[in-house]
Amino acid sequence: MSVFSKFGRVKRNHILSQRGKNFLQAPWAGGIVLVVCVIIAMLLANLPATSEMYHNLLHMELAISVNGTLFPEAMNLEKFINDGLMVIFFFTVGLEIRREISHGQLSTPKKAILPVVAAIGGMLVPAMIYASFNAGTAVSNGWGIPTATDIAFAIGIMSLLGNRVPISLKVFLTALAVADDLGAIFVIALFYGETPDLMLLGIAIVIMVGIYFMRRIGEFRIFAYLVPACVVWVLFYYSGVHATISGVAMAMLIPTQPRYSRSYYLHKADIIEKGIVDADKIEDTHEAEESRLYYLRRMKQISDGATGMSHRMEHLLMPYVNFIIMPIFALANAGVHITSAEYFNIFNYSAELGSIGMGIFFGLVVGKPLGISLFSYLAVKFGIADKPQGASWKMLVAVACLGGIGFTMSIFVDNLAFDKATHQDFIDMGKIAILMASFVAAIIGSIIIMLEAKREHRS
Repeated sequence: MSVFSKFGRVKRNHILSQRGKNFLQAPWAGGIVLVVCVIIAMLLANLPATSEMYHNLLHMELAISVNGTLFPEAMNLEKFINDGLMVIFFFTVGLEIRREISHGQLSTPKKAILPVVAAIGGMLVPAMIYASFNAGTAVSNGWGIPTATDIAFAIGIMSLLGNRVPISLKVFLTALAVADDLGAIFVIALFYGETPDLMLLGIAIVIMVGIYFMRRIGEFRIFAYLVPACVVWVLFYYSGVHATISGVAMAMLIPTQPRYSRSYYLHKADIIEKGIVDADKIEDTHEAEESRLYYLRRMKQISDGATGMSHRMEHLLMPYVNFIIMPIFALANAGVHITSAEYFNIFNYSAELGSIGMGIFFGLVVGKPLGISLFSYLAVKFGIADKPQGASWKMLVAVACLGGIGFTMSIFVDNLAFDKATHQDFIDMGKIAILMASFVAAIIGSIIIMLEAKREHRS
């Protein structure tokens, strides 16, 4: 009986382990984890038992005092997450952009033109809508908040909808989100940084030029890029340019080509395979096992060397970004302390303050799909791009609605648009509007896609 019981326990553990792996590999898993973290953050920020502890923890100082000077300057837990951990997120975004530009949907003008044009429209129209509500007011600087699309949520929801969405539109939205991320990076770098210290920025650029030439001469060791990357981050942090931009800049310098050529890999693989076969002929069991392990380690080294560093790092970092860094970001930034029900009334307007809520909400829910759809239609109408194969305009508009899910990037820009010391209430109102708009955009996009898919199936 104990044997059967033990077998059943092992079987259950195996099933749970496999289900856990399947969940982590699902494209929608990251979005679900983020939603859960948003709910937890809101609870922590507003429950009487946890509210004070939550905010004190975020403002806990992490800097090290060196001869009376703090390093890094003004570093607390919240800033460490937004300026430190988020560098890794932006680094993976840079790797994705690099991959798409090198051999993906942005690799040729013909492939890139429609998602790039659509991304431009999806940034300009929301910015104009926000400006129409808030031009000349105290919150006018928040125009960049509704211009961003959260790639994880948008792709995740589309994956949940399955085969209702044509593959060509899935590719289109992926390329659009990547192009949108690139646009958001430029917006952050150009409009939401401090006046840069040109000397520090110049030193960082010199180091990056050195990294570029190091890549050109064939340096493929990760350590050789890691150390200067940390130095570049410090220089960006103190220069006034937002530190996360250093992650994108370094991603563009990571080698995409493999260390070993295909012929060299096949040659070495044949030698290693022969070594493994010979190891099986060794009579001494211990010696045979050691020989096999040696050749297996060599096979892994050769396989890694036959894959570009950029590709390896993207796949290595992605699970940590999706399930550790982004959830931590959500926990640290989505916790808005609600002092009154007025926080949820995002449609207030005044001549002095405008309306952050309406600017963000309508920018994401209306501006995003309108800008993406309109610019896509014009690009196809004037013959500079082709419509996604097998997709109707109604379905493209439905997918464009998913572009209104701002979440991560929008919250990130929201933190940069206003001064925390004097306008924390602006930041909090912006976050509420982002969460509400992203939820509405996801619902509208999903409903339209399902209705359109049902209609197309009937016809």
